[in-house]
Amino acid sequence: MNGGTMYSNSKVFAAACAGMLLFGMAMLSLGTVNTFLAQKFLLDQLSVGSLAALLPFGILAGSLVFGPVVDRLGYKLPLAVASLLLAAGLQMIASAASFLPVQAAFFVIGLGGGILNGGTNALVADISGENRGARLALLGVFFGIGALGMPALTGLFLRSASHSAIITGFSAAILIPVVYMLAIQFPVPKQNQGFPIAKGLALVRDKVLLLLSMILFFESAAEGLVNNWSPAYLQKTGGLGPDSSLFMLTVLAASLTAARLVLGWALKRMRSQRIVILCFALAMAGIFLLFLPTNTAVTVAAMILIGFGFSAAFPVVLAYIGELFPALSGTAFGIALVIALTGNTLVNYALGAVAQTWGIVVFPVYLFAVFVCLGIFIFLGLRAYSKRTSKTGD
Repeated sequence: MNGGTMYSNSKVFAAACAGMLLFGMAMLSLGTVNTFLAQKFLLDQLSVGSLAALLPFGILAGSLVFGPVVDRLGYKLPLAVASLLLAAGLQMIASAASFLPVQAAFFVIGLGGGILNGGTNALVADISGENRGARLALLGVFFGIGALGMPALTGLFLRSASHSAIITGFSAAILIPVVYMLAIQFPVPKQNQGFPIAKGLALVRDKVLLLLSMILFFESAAEGLVNNWSPAYLQKTGGLGPDSSLFMLTVLAASLTAARLVLGWALKRMRSQRIVILCFALAMAGIFLLFLPTNTAVTVAAMILIGFGFSAAFPVVLAYIGELFPALSGTAFGIALVIALTGNTLVNYALGAVAQTWGIVVFPVYLFAVFVCLGIFIFLGLRAYSKRTSKTGD
């Protein structure tokens, strides 16, 4: 038991890992079924693009609402309801007879995913004490399992079942973690006497929180750039085929998942700030490889380095935020994740405009510029965090 409340730390952590696995499924849901939907409803690129916009819009909405909700009500019901939203969205896709319910489904999936992402991270930060960074890194491994597992299982089951049946199966399987979440005890709500609105609003003006969130702004932007644009860049400039360029995303996801496993071990033995700087350097090395003449070996090396480089920022920065704002961790996480998602959206949209004029060949230069901004905010954010914690310790 923990902190005088009747809950098992290990059981609650397992529930959070299950929720993060479901978020990984949510993030890959469109990529897994878009071909099926395009064939079923005869969709053009504009229609598919509307789904690609609705999913992150739903995630942003979920990230906005989860913080005050979990601070006021606790984690059990929000995480269970968010999981049910994901199941409902998948079932809407499986049974849709027209395109409009599919559009609604992706917003619902995003909404549930946003709540799961923020809620599970805040929950693990709350229950982990000094091991926040290591356990948040381990939590991130389950995102990778969900993100890699959904398309892999879909490809496997397509040999003997239809897309609709497979999606229905995923929807039904989500009920297993929902039952588990409802069956176990969670920590009591931190603000069970009412949400302190004034304190919550004050977080929006907190300099340290904003600087740490700007690290996530550019980190999320960089991750989105590599996921969304590297296949097109590799096909255009490196001569890789569509299958080979998409395989590089699998290499990226696998290296990120493996790195999170290593990170959980490393954070118990090294200073977290050094690890953030080391991972930044690894990612920068991977970006420099993208400037070289492209071949398969160089590209694989670049993706492995970038994957390892992406591993530290989110778990470490979220651990810092959980440490600094324990009484309103959900709200603080919500602010940080909304800023991160905004960075992903704006910076990726801007690259689209740049590429329209100059071509996709600008991708590594643009990515390098984003990493320069990321490095600046890593310096400013870590310095602000150190000053805040040194004052607290005095």
